[in-house]
Amino acid sequence: MSDAMRKLQEKCECTPDGSFGPNTAKGIAKHFDLSAEQIAHLLGQAAHESGGFKRTRENLNYSWEGLMRTWPTRFKTEEEAKEYHRQPFKIAGKVYLRESLGNFSEADARAYIGRGWLQLTGKINYRAFASDMGVPEVMTDPSLVEDEYAFETALWFFKKNGLLKMADEGVTPDVIKKITRRVNGGYHGLEDRTNQTNKIYKWLQT
Repeated sequence: MSDAMRKLQEKCECTPDGSFGPNTAKGIAKHFDLSAEQIAHLLGQAAHESGGFKRTRENLNYSWEGLMRTWPTRFKTEEEAKEYHRQPFKIAGKVYLRESLGNFSEADARAYIGRGWLQLTGKINYRAFASDMGVPEVMTDPSLVEDEYAFETALWFFKKNGLLKMADEGVTPDVIKKITRRVNGGYHGLEDRTNQTNKIYKWLQT
């Protein structure tokens, strides 16, 4: 587990051992006043997206082949892609230099990469999170999202996109599929997301 889980456990007055189990799930639900359905869906999605709460920072260490597969419109030739081969900092400056993300310079694109358990990305989203949650320091130190606010950014995403309300429809295959579509943009990893969500929901029933 990352330091993010330990810090979250401290906030929720759980044993800060960095492991994730029934007691931590219940502690998070109680501290943030979330229903069993809401926390099961949120943490089920977060568990999948973060590789079991281990990753809180986007890995942009792509090979040139990976760049062409992932961003074919940005890396149209082998020659261009090879200039960015295994250079995460340089890659971020190119692929996230987008006005839709609020990134108007390469510096912004490199600073506001995906962080947290649901990958908060782009200056516009960092700014909205910082404003909504009252944590302006995130704008000057985006790395805080990695360990200090990994869960809170995921919770913010669920609130912002109406997913907490959707979660209260129940822990069913249909609802898990709908939430996965909103989180992922598709259904990648649906089986694991389903298993994680059902496991956590079962914990909360005991």
